[in-house]
Amino acid sequence: MDNETKKTGFAIHPSNYKLIWIGIAILVFGFILMAGGRSDDPKVFNEAMFNVRRIVIAPVVVLAGFLFEIYAIMRKPENDD
Repeated sequence: MDNETKKTGFAIHPSNYKLIWIGIAILVFGFILMAGGRSDDPKVFNEAMFNVRRIVIAPVVVLAGFLFEIYAIMRKPENDD
């Protein structure tokens, strides 16, 4: 073979799986932040549905989780075993 050697194995390095699980945890946390805000009585409107946590913070956390997932998948490990 030339200077290039063919490596066979998984497409994602095992060290990246830890980062993927961290990203999933960030996503779950963001969706938990979005939960709630419903009213016990369906005829009564609850303003808690539109607080800052649900319409600003939670979507930013979910977006950060998705960006972290992209990083976790695309990251090249330092040690190429």
